[in-house]
Amino acid sequence: MSAAAYYELTKPGITGYVMVTAGVSAVVAAGGALAPLTALHAVGGTGISTAGALALNQYFEREVDAVMTRTRNRPLPSGRLRPGQALVFGVGMLASGLAWLAVASGWLPATVAALSGLAYLGVYTPLKSRSYAATLAGAVPGALPTLIGWTAASGSLDSGALALFAIAYLWQLPHVLGLAWMLKDDYARVGFKLIPAGGGRLIGAHMIAATLLLVPVSLTPTLLGITGLWYLGAALAASLGFLGVAVRTARDMSEGAARKLFLASLVYHPILLGFMFFDAVRV
Repeated sequence: MSAAAYYELTKPGITGYVMVTAGVSAVVAAGGALAPLTALHAVGGTGISTAGALALNQYFEREVDAVMTRTRNRPLPSGRLRPGQALVFGVGMLASGLAWLAVASGWLPATVAALSGLAYLGVYTPLKSRSYAATLAGAVPGALPTLIGWTAASGSLDSGALALFAIAYLWQLPHVLGLAWMLKDDYARVGFKLIPAGGGRLIGAHMIAATLLLVPVSLTPTLLGITGLWYLGAALAASLGFLGVAVRTARDMSEGAARKLFLASLVYHPILLGFMFFDAVRV
């Protein structure tokens, strides 16, 4: 039993990014004037609950993880942790994070976080082997941290919160599709259906559709008055660039092209978050 194995079970890279997303959303909701303690509770509670959900996902998928090349060295398939240990750890982390949010941030962000965990474990995880709808459904819990952060700072949901949610949702589609195309052989080995049936042309069309929608949707924070013109310019340039990468990928649909789209997605959303953070409009 190793502390490093438990740490790996939380998928720290994903958990950390979720915490950043929730934190930036809270800053925008607070008009750039977020109290440090509010930020701590929003980011900490989100991070702990997310880590628990990710650990539980690995508990439920331990058998398929043992088959795929990409995941066979994770703590459970590699034998570094036993299933019971992962289950107790995941439940404990998820419950602790939800309790933290409920006590320190309020019932609304705690409820959103609970719905995120439910959607991730109860909808996305079992759907992965049944339907491409898993990709569309899985983007919901992936985008809900924006609402956790927003409600932790403001105590309510409004059009600004929905704008940040829509950006995070649409961004995930080309991100996941690019990764899934790169790993299509691994996913086929275990029956995961994270890309639509119909070949590369249809998948490319889905990539283009999502990135095309991102162009206007990414501008809505400034149009709603919650970010300024610096964000507007950066979002427009980044979204058009992301769309260009998606169009080139759709024309080629090679593994190399899919990797470029995936890497572009790793740059795109952080750019938007960075400009949101520094260009949030005081309310």
